[in-house]
Amino acid sequence: MSGCAPDAIAARKAAARAAAFERRRVAHEMAWASAGLLSSVLAGHRGAPIAGYMAMRTEIDPAPAMEEAAAHGPVGVPIILGQDHPLEFHRWLPGCATRPGPFGALIPVDAERMVPEIVIVPLVAFDRRGGRLGYGGGFYDRTLALLRAHGPVLAIGFAYAAQESDELPLEPTDQPLDMIVTEREIIEP
Repeated sequence: MSGCAPDAIAARKAAARAAAFERRRVAHEMAWASAGLLSSVLAGHRGAPIAGYMAMRTEIDPAPAMEEAAAHGPVGVPIILGQDHPLEFHRWLPGCATRPGPFGALIPVDAERMVPEIVIVPLVAFDRRGGRLGYGGGFYDRTLALLRAHGPVLAIGFAYAAQESDELPLEPTDQPLDMIVTEREIIEP
């Protein structure tokens, strides 16, 4: 991607996002239970602090795997503090009181901060090399960079298989995924 003008990269990312959103919408409409493989991955990390997310729109839902993980250790969800800031994670328990946060994702009413060692990352598109195309706000890139500066963090992209792309328009600030889990397979770049 070196040599591409920033506007050209932004245009390629926008086009890649639009195509990936459509693939995800179709996969979501056809989905059955899809968190089984994610649960099996997390079972190998019992007790480690994990951050998931509350699925919105057509995102694949990690809640069943998060519920299982919460029986063994702390689980959190992301909190958006503001534009250009990293995410903060607050402790989540199955059935806890929630309210809509920024962009509409549900967040716990009680704000007990936690720091994850494993982050389940939502995405729009991924490739088999660990590349991830997000929503464009850079929240997870900033957050993963900050967490990784303080120690090892396992970043697990969670997506429908249909969200796979052969090539993504990535930049040096885009944080790689350590693993991608779909409803069909576990990919370790």
